Amino acid sequence: MQGWPERLAGPVGFQLCLPGTRPGHFGDTGTTSSPGQGSRERGAGAETSSAPPPPELQVQGPSTGFPGRVAMELGLAGRRALVTGAGKGIGRSLVQALHAAGVRVVAVSRTQADLDSLVRECPGVEPLCVDLADWEATEHTLGSVGPVDLLVNNAGVALLQPFLEVTKEAFDTSFDVNLRAVIQVSQIVARGMIARGAPGAIVNVSSQASQRALTNHTVYCSTKGALDMLTKVMALELGPYKIRVNAVNPTVVMTPMGQANWNDPHKAKVMLDRIPLGKFAEMENVVDTILFLLSDRSSMTTGSTVPVDGGFLAT
Repeated sequence: MQGWPERLAGPVGFQLCLPGTRPGHFGDTGTTSSPGQGSRERGAGAETSSAPPPPELQVQGPSTGFPGRVAMELGLAGRRALVTGAGKGIGRSLVQALHAAGVRVVAVSRTQADLDSLVRECPGVEPLCVDLADWEATEHTLGSVGPVDLLVNNAGVALLQPFLEVTKEAFDTSFDVNLRAVIQVSQIVARGMIARGAPGAIVNVSSQASQRALTNHTVYCSTKGALDMLTKVMALELGPYKIRVNAVNPTVVMTPMGQANWNDPHKAKVMLDRIPLGKFAEMENVVDTILFLLSDRSSMTTGSTVPVDGGFLAT
């Protein structure tokens, strides 16, 4: 990996450190490093060639100050993003993160009160209130949304019923929101990107339920399985226009709804026993993955379904 220190000296601002040392010093190895230079052995008077650090080295971001945390500049500032399901949970946390990163955000939710409070928290966010299950209303509301560089299809519903009790209403609502709305919103945004000749990134929020059967999740699993395949077809057809499309597949996420639905210790244990890391995901785990997939740091990644599941899909 010739030139590794030089890469660290770039705009990302990585610094290397061992616990108990200051950035730029490799503990008791007897070497120091400065940006753009190879390592120098103290007392030997001779330059040594640049080489990757030993495995125990940690990465420290200067803006965090905590070993093991990376202050990675994702280069999203100035772009315009549209996030569906932005009123609560993962979508709301994502809007807050994008806003903090200097992204101009269009927040879509069917609940006006959630959008009002979100705008108070994040001044400058553009709120759009629409029920994505309504095709005509969605077309009317988003048809003139303007140029969008980044899209996150996060809106979704989970109507849980045993297979023998699945209703037409639950089926129609689930597929309208979890799949059909993703197609419609993505068409609107992708057509705009293509017309402008602009590259873009789309992230669909799927689930581990797309790849594992879960009791009482007949329709939900079906919608998410379809969403994973939709993601791959979108990546195939939009790739020539430099539009990347990926999905994230979380396990149970500790949103307010997730906490309420999984507060029964017995119910939670059944799921946790299938997760090697032995814990549910936090919202920031999912948000961080989405931010990476939206950024140019993942410029060679498209058509992927990225688990954020603590190893659930490995079992």
